[in-house]
Amino acid sequence: MTDSDGPQGVPAADIRSQRLEKREQLRQAGQCPYGFRVDGLLSTARAREMCAAEAAADSAAPQARVAGRIMAKRDMGKSLFLDLRDAEGRLQLYVQRQAVGDEDFARLKTFDIGDILTAAGTMFVTRTGEISLRVAEFRLLSKSLRPLPEKWHGLTDVEQRYRQRYLDLLCNEDAGRVFRRRIAIIRALRQYLDERGFLEVETPMMQPLAGGAAARPFKTYYHALGCPMYLRIAPELYLKRLLVGGMEKVYEINRNFRNEGLSRRHNPEFTMLELYQAYSDCRGMMSLVEDMIAAVARDVLGATAVRVGDREIDLAPPWRRVHYADLVRETMGADWYDLAPEVQRLRACEKDLGVDAGWTPEAVTHEIYEKIIEPTLIQPTFVTRLPAWLVPLARRCDDDPSVVDVYELEINGQEISPGYSELNDPVEQRSRFGEQLAAAGNDDVAVDRIDEDFLTAMEYGMPPAGGLGLGIDRLVMILTGAESIRDVILFPQMRPAT
Repeated sequence: MTDSDGPQGVPAADIRSQRLEKREQLRQAGQCPYGFRVDGLLSTARAREMCAAEAAADSAAPQARVAGRIMAKRDMGKSLFLDLRDAEGRLQLYVQRQAVGDEDFARLKTFDIGDILTAAGTMFVTRTGEISLRVAEFRLLSKSLRPLPEKWHGLTDVEQRYRQRYLDLLCNEDAGRVFRRRIAIIRALRQYLDERGFLEVETPMMQPLAGGAAARPFKTYYHALGCPMYLRIAPELYLKRLLVGGMEKVYEINRNFRNEGLSRRHNPEFTMLELYQAYSDCRGMMSLVEDMIAAVARDVLGATAVRVGDREIDLAPPWRRVHYADLVRETMGADWYDLAPEVQRLRACEKDLGVDAGWTPEAVTHEIYEKIIEPTLIQPTFVTRLPAWLVPLARRCDDDPSVVDVYELEINGQEISPGYSELNDPVEQRSRFGEQLAAAGNDDVAVDRIDEDFLTAMEYGMPPAGGLGLGIDRLVMILTGAESIRDVILFPQMRPAT
């Protein structure tokens, strides 16, 4: 079924015209097609619970008022059966002509699938065991002018599901379950951190400098201040200012914006949990995120084993910890770091990687990591001691300044969380910012100038700290088994429809 077709292939335009005519007939009869506030409502789930409890106790049948959308209608002549759906489920309505009167019964028969109404009456159980509401009164709350997708096929067009999420939620119950689980995951993350003394804070989404990560920003212009601004690519530098100010355990569940491509695992607007803890380090962050994700899985799913496609992933701690260089050696040979650059490039080409002659050994190595190694890391894995050039805001390892004291948490072949021992030396930080700026050249992927205010803050003294980010969208993908990031974002970015 296409968006232009209604049930049984009737053009949607024809159905809309018929429903507009019904709307006008209601108005001419003094009936409002669009209602107002409803008091005393019960959810369909609560009404069903009450009926089941009273039936078990052999008590008087309970009264209930419900509201929702008509999803099915069966005309039995002198009675009607309607399936009513609200946010918590479905309930059968049983309407007899003699109970509501001839005029109202005739009017109800003209209601369409998709109309929203409220109904009140007595709960009962049919002879077939169906918990139902025997309707004594009803009222139309919203006349639906467009037909819902046909019942047996539903909303099968993937692009339409993303563009018209409201129809996806109406027609695909699995979609509703995914987003309710997303809400529960975020609630559980907050609860976990709040119980451990972290403070939830807010930092600017519009910033005069694009900093905290190497990514192409979205640019805008602030007319009142007469200056360019950027949608944030990360909240890191503002959260670290709070460490300087004495807030020792902070976090933010934030929206970040990166002007980059879209894919099954990338959306330019995404949700990130970022936190910092004074007097901790990379190992403290690994322990925290490991315990936090396992706790959230137990809270939301009741288990730490999850299935994504045909893969089962075990989130129960402890998780594997392995050095970046060791993974490279396992894949490319124990002698990899001793090879001449041209030999490294040749060996990379043998792995079907497209590397140019001008690539540095570091760039070749990281291409191998991202394209060959990372997709194989299905079970939770902390990849540690990454090259310093990759992470300009992290502390160098004391025993080897060419690597930094960081982790990348990989689950199901993608990065879920980076974590650092944070750099708190303002002199070295200035030097690292300068190197990052020089490497960027004219490329607007990186910051176009150094954040002097952040460096000033650091010079007042920033405590040693651990920090981490956690991609909420990717975590939700794992905990719901979703294969695409668009399935866990209510309104993903898409090219405008033509």
